[in-house]
Amino acid sequence: MLSPLLLAAARSGRMRGLVTTVPLTRGVVDRFVAGEDLASAVRAVRELTSDGLRVTLDHLGEDTTERAQADATRDAYLELFTAFEEHGLNEGADASVKLSALGQALPGDLALDNARAICAAAAKAGITVTLDMEDHTTVDSTLEILGKLRADFPWAGVAIQAMLRRTEGDLRDLAHEGSRVRLVKGAYAEPASVAFQNKPEIDRAYVRGLRTLMAGSGYPMIGSHDPRIIEIAHTLALRAGRSADSFEFQMLYGIRAAEQRRIAEANRMRVYVPYGADWYGYFMRRLAERPANLVFFLRSFVSR
Repeated sequence: MLSPLLLAAARSGRMRGLVTTVPLTRGVVDRFVAGEDLASAVRAVRELTSDGLRVTLDHLGEDTTERAQADATRDAYLELFTAFEEHGLNEGADASVKLSALGQALPGDLALDNARAICAAAAKAGITVTLDMEDHTTVDSTLEILGKLRADFPWAGVAIQAMLRRTEGDLRDLAHEGSRVRLVKGAYAEPASVAFQNKPEIDRAYVRGLRTLMAGSGYPMIGSHDPRIIEIAHTLALRAGRSADSFEFQMLYGIRAAEQRRIAEANRMRVYVPYGADWYGYFMRRLAERPANLVFFLRSFVSR
């Protein structure tokens, strides 16, 4: 019952104001967010890559309604790429981009133009870009922008949410040569008309999607912390005759860190590293995903 409430709160301006003004201990937010500035992100990435992990960086922000903020988000990624080159962290790196932060809800082609600028800068730095998927109302727009980006940047990737009922068809369309697809379960509150609602249904949908990707000729990115899903992914990769460098696992920063390092010993393992001051929406979705995260959050107030 708590998860739907937390997911609704993630997009509540009133709750945002309440939670972000509470003097949280840094230990709470820092569990899931690498820091509020670029220097903090660089430090976190240096530590992760020294342990053999790959990274994808998300400059936090979403649901932008002003052009100036959308352009500022674009510029933040350009600064990130410059910093990665300066620190020698660009090899094998990826950037995760939310189109809603680039002006997806604004008129015209602002989000596409900003995404193109990000991809062009990423290409020069030897970094790839993956479009994050947001709630179901943005899927068509995101896939349309992806198609346009791939005309010039065929390596552009996209996240697809297994919980959506349309996903099997989307994955069949995307499981082609060179197509980078991150399969996730989904972290938004969606109506039953468009999304599976309970864990067993979502898990089965995830495995169906994983079969499609592994049998295809693209590059699957398995975004999951579930040990059973990870085991199934290994089995499907073996059956498909896939080499260890033809797919990768992805996990979130601060979750199952020891397991991330264990997987990296034999497979590609990428950590999703969020950073930036606008951490509220991302943070609330992490609390909603697992009761243990919420317990950790509440305990911080008791132990102060």
